[in-house]
Amino acid sequence: MSEKSAQKRKYILEKARGVFAEKGFKSVTMKDVVEACDISRGGLYLYFSSVEELFLAVLSDDSDSDDDDAIEKALNNDATAGEMLALFLKEQKKEILRKKNSLVIATYEYFSSREIPFQDNPLYKQFEAGVQIVETLIENGIRSGEFECSDPHGCARNLMYVVEGLKVSSKTFGINEAAVDRELLYILEGLVPVAS
Repeated sequence: MSEKSAQKRKYILEKARGVFAEKGFKSVTMKDVVEACDISRGGLYLYFSSVEELFLAVLSDDSDSDDDDAIEKALNNDATAGEMLALFLKEQKKEILRKKNSLVIATYEYFSSREIPFQDNPLYKQFEAGVQIVETLIENGIRSGEFECSDPHGCARNLMYVVEGLKVSSKTFGINEAAVDRELLYILEGLVPVAS
């Protein structure tokens, strides 16, 4: 793909992301994306053949540009497990509270209307990746004496279920920053050893 084509594809994905964030998945048509991009219908079809293909490309592009750099940088700076977990939760909190360009509703609309085996479902894979990160951080924290936990995997899964629930809650009935902080802190307090 030429540099010009790559730039055009990136532009279409950015505009389409805004359309999906605004309208969800079910209501979006190729015409909506054509209008948002101010390109011809044929111009859009050069890159994407359907709304579904376009949406999956937006999701793929979105996961490629996550804030993994911040976590990688912290790892290279010898951050403690507690600092790393706090950084991970800070990134999750940003996504939970994101008001503009959030794909949460569109993503759940799309995946709730498809018969996709759980092991092939990108949402499941994303969830499991989060569980793995948190479990590793908890295990590191146990080794360093920062955390106490008899079931790191169970705790990590619970934390990720809370994060996912907060994402949906923030988009359906609204949730404020204080509520997000309270729920995440509640879980973290369970990891900190009680002073004797």
